[in-house]
Amino acid sequence: MLATTSKPPVLNISTFSKIESNQIKGFFSTIKDEAIFFKSVTTIPQEGNVFLVSYGVSIYRENKNLTGTASYVSVNTHIGIEKKVHWKEFAERESVTLMMHCGHEFGKLPDHLLIEIFVRLPLCEWSRISCVNKHWAAIFRGESLWQTAIIKTWPFACQRKRWPGPIPRGSSRRRYEALYASKHFISSNGEVDELLGHTYLYLKEQLELSMMPPPSSILHGTMIDQFIACGKSIDKAHELSSEVWLAVINNLEENKRTFLLLKRLAQEGEFFLPFPYSRSYKVLWMVFEKLFTDFRDCLNPTDYYDVLACAKASFQPIPSTWLGY
Repeated sequence: MLATTSKPPVLNISTFSKIESNQIKGFFSTIKDEAIFFKSVTTIPQEGNVFLVSYGVSIYRENKNLTGTASYVSVNTHIGIEKKVHWKEFAERESVTLMMHCGHEFGKLPDHLLIEIFVRLPLCEWSRISCVNKHWAAIFRGESLWQTAIIKTWPFACQRKRWPGPIPRGSSRRRYEALYASKHFISSNGEVDELLGHTYLYLKEQLELSMMPPPSSILHGTMIDQFIACGKSIDKAHELSSEVWLAVINNLEENKRTFLLLKRLAQEGEFFLPFPYSRSYKVLWMVFEKLFTDFRDCLNPTDYYDVLACAKASFQPIPSTWLGY
């Protein structure tokens, strides 16, 4: 940034309400056309020049010469310097502007406008956008952004206040994560079910604990109790719990920790528990299937024959692909 030699001319500052009514509404109607939804301006203390700063969802172009904040966003969005013009020319051409502080920082928009912008950007960019500055990071830690994201992404998501059972509902961010997990990781007739998402997150987090995870029978029983507490029948609770188990196992990373976890699940043995607390054979089959296929090279001879003995005790006959070390 150039050194300040004299105070530059100051443009008339439009109110936030005027910006919201004249520009944000225009953005809403043109977002599908990938239009830039508003512009703001920052002055450069030299000859009264200004930089037009574009915030938008248009496709990134290499000749934009983006700098600063733009380094935090990907090819799908852009926040950067568009071009430089003299302030008088800009004032004549643009009827609605927001004057920035002198220097390189972007002017501060009201939080509710920032939230409206953020929730329309790709989800994969949120982690990097939240690192732009402390204020934006605080917005992502707050409740308002996640509540808005839920309303705009899943407007028909369950809004009930009562949430019984051992698995808590948590914050708005937790609710968003649960809804996202339900949509992308659990195939339940194509419907988004927040309850399924919460049980998925609970099970995955418990299995990924740094210390020894609880026995599978305890985790399975906790999920059954949660489904029953939320009004599901015994049969449906068992079915949904099995569905969550399969989804979590299929989405575990292929690493040593997952191998040790699957081996422990396979060797836990059978517990004589009443229905619906008994383990699902579909889940147990999936555990052995992943061990004998995806993690076959990780099994030493002793482990292989121990796991194979457990498989033969649970299933007869067993697939030929499981045989042969």
